Amino acid sequence: MSAIITTAEPRAGRPKVTYRTAGDRAVLVEYGHTIPVDLGVNFFAHASARHLTDHPVRGVLEVAPGLRSLLVYFDPRTISQDLVVAALEEMHNDIPEPASIVLPSRRLKLPIAFDDSASREAVNRYRISTRPDAPNVVDGNNIDYLVRYNGLPNREAFYDRILRTEWWNAFTGFYPGLPSLLPLDPRSEIIAPKYNPARGWTPEGAVALGGPCLVIHPIESTGSYQLFGRTLPISDLVPKPRSHRIDPILIQPGDRITFTAVTEAELIELRRQVFEGRYDYEIEPGRYAVADHLRTCADPAVAGEAERRRATRCAAQELVKVP
Repeated sequence: MSAIITTAEPRAGRPKVTYRTAGDRAVLVEYGHTIPVDLGVNFFAHASARHLTDHPVRGVLEVAPGLRSLLVYFDPRTISQDLVVAALEEMHNDIPEPASIVLPSRRLKLPIAFDDSASREAVNRYRISTRPDAPNVVDGNNIDYLVRYNGLPNREAFYDRILRTEWWNAFTGFYPGLPSLLPLDPRSEIIAPKYNPARGWTPEGAVALGGPCLVIHPIESTGSYQLFGRTLPISDLVPKPRSHRIDPILIQPGDRITFTAVTEAELIELRRQVFEGRYDYEIEPGRYAVADHLRTCADPAVAGEAERRRATRCAAQELVKVP
């Protein structure tokens, strides 16, 4: 039996929509196609989640936006699956054209120490205990592998890609508080294959790359993305005197992140301030107009440079061994 309930074909700038059964208490709404990653589709998913929050449907309990999906939980004693789908169809008709979508979006600035000792320790443990011949481990780090895989001339060019763009939190998932960030500037696009097999330990605050997504680890955990730096804690399970938020998770879906480079010594001091309750995170409330992204991508100079960088990256990948 197919899990697909029904589909709606793309129209008027809106993506194709597939409705799937997700148990007896949820509907999974998929937008567009699997590949490639499309920020326009992600914006639509966020707009759908926001619309349901602002215009609640009786019986719908919670919505969770994904990269190109929306998971809708409902109470079957209050509303049937068919009525949930009908309400979602009506909602999609109410969402404006992509160029008219404006989303709540905070701006956060985080420090990052590249090639830090904690990330190196995680890479070294992996090399010793799991895979001594891992091609993504070069001189005790993943950074030089990332440089080669993306066809970049040196580390500084890689760091520049990280620092020069705003990173959009496309979704939070895999486990609570893990943001998956995509660059809003297509020229900053970078790609990486995952570890094979996965890493047994990743330090809290580690910044890593897998596929097109950059992630920040909120807790110590396993992991399979390529490590290249560390930032401040982004989860706060024990409230502190100067807590910067009510929610224990710092980065919310739709937030925009920028990084500033610091030395590891500077980062250690900033992390100490966080743990002592003396640090104020730089958070600016705001909104994001999708038209800004569409305008950037439509600029011939931006599009041309992004395509040249993509071609260079694809050529480089042919010469680099995948884990």
